[in-house]
Amino acid sequence: MMHLWLPMTLAAVLAGTGAYGILARRNAVLVLIGVELVLSSANLILVTLGSADTSPLQTGQVLALFVITIAAAEICVALAIVLAMFRLQGHIDLTEPADTEDTPARSTSGR
Repeated sequence: MMHLWLPMTLAAVLAGTGAYGILARRNAVLVLIGVELVLSSANLILVTLGSADTSPLQTGQVLALFVITIAAAEICVALAIVLAMFRLQGHIDLTEPADTEDTPARSTSGR
């Protein structure tokens, strides 16, 4: 029987580091890295518990592939939002208030 405490401890460290990165960081990209660490810890738990099971279906590994797919889609959308935020505000600091004053309309004549 495989000892499950070592991968579970690693998953707990990853989840704790990710939660700290989500809660304590002001930079949007570092918050996204924290989210990815939490998802990686979930994948590690899924694979660990799936390998401990004697089922031939390998459900933990299959669920981990789904989580990886969803994480890839999530990071694409999140980076697009961060890029749009940087273009509008000039920074990606999450604690700064957004500019509420109206910006001048852009000219469509090409000047």
